[in-house]
Amino acid sequence: MSALIEIHDMHKIYNPGENEVRALDGINLSIDRNEFVAIIGQSGSGKSTLMNMLGCLDVPTSGQYILNGEDVSDLSDNELSDIRNKEIGFIFQGFNLIATLTAFENVELPLIYRGVSGREREELSITALEKVGLNNRMDHKPSEMSGGQQQRVAIARAIAQAPPIILADEPTGNLDSGSSEEILGILKNLHKEGRTVIIITHDNDIARRADRVIKIRDGRIESDTGKKEIETASEDSNTGIGEVQPDREPEPDDGSIETVQNSENMDHDPE
Repeated sequence: MSALIEIHDMHKIYNPGENEVRALDGINLSIDRNEFVAIIGQSGSGKSTLMNMLGCLDVPTSGQYILNGEDVSDLSDNELSDIRNKEIGFIFQGFNLIATLTAFENVELPLIYRGVSGREREELSITALEKVGLNNRMDHKPSEMSGGQQQRVAIARAIAQAPPIILADEPTGNLDSGSSEEILGILKNLHKEGRTVIIITHDNDIARRADRVIKIRDGRIESDTGKKEIETASEDSNTGIGEVQPDREPEPDDGSIETVQNSENMDHDPE
């Protein structure tokens, strides 16, 4: 089976020269279809930069990114926008819902931008909201919903057109433990349906829910752990053997990503 995502010797350098910052420093990575992957790292590790590359929100300084068989390393902003619309559903920590729109309208809006017909938009939006259990909240605005419900609207927006990749940036970062469990359960179900799910997080407890954990440090892949190894490490942690110490410092919101529609105007933060 060919990989859905292939990255070869990827570098991202900010401020080239004496004060350059190597946000990514020789990343090699392959992710197959229908994998459930967590990318974890402390603030400043480079995980957000890697997420921007995976999400076609930025291009590398050097190296190659093959997404679903297409080299997207040197595409223009418009071409990258087309790739994002077709291949990737984004879920953000801050929900990024429009306060004046209902849940239904928030899910429908990206479909309008993509030129989907009115009848199809309605069907896709309703189906997506039903999938995340918001049948009775379609006419509610964000201020009328809990944080967990708002994140479920954001997930519905991401999956409405059935993209093969779900890219979730700290999807439980603003939620309580109960709502976090609901969101992780939804992501797990999306994976079972055949989606490739990639979670970006600083929290080892969240990362362990994935089948594969990739740890980033100083712009490089420090470790790449499969499910069996994760379970062994989790069991050993009860005796203090093989325990992965949690990165407790929360990663600041660097403002590099706002919405998919505004991604071309993102700031280049080396994080």
